[in-house]
Amino acid sequence: MAFERITVNAEQMGGEPCIRGLRIPVATVVAMINDGMSAGEVVSAFPELETADVEEALRYGGAAAAKPAGER
Repeated sequence: MAFERITVNAEQMGGEPCIRGLRIPVATVVAMINDGMSAGEVVSAFPELETADVEEALRYGGAAAAKPAGER
């Protein structure tokens, strides 16, 4: 599965997966949703994001969680 909105750069945020090269980690977005925020609330908190970014972050997080522990 290709993720067009997720970037990984060793020089940014310690190589953590981020949204579109922004300094907004996928893990932060997923945690906000997990804490009960809606996609709209996440976008309001980070105006640089689009709803599609939040949706892809959730798909990415799901795909990462589905991998065996040694492949994450």
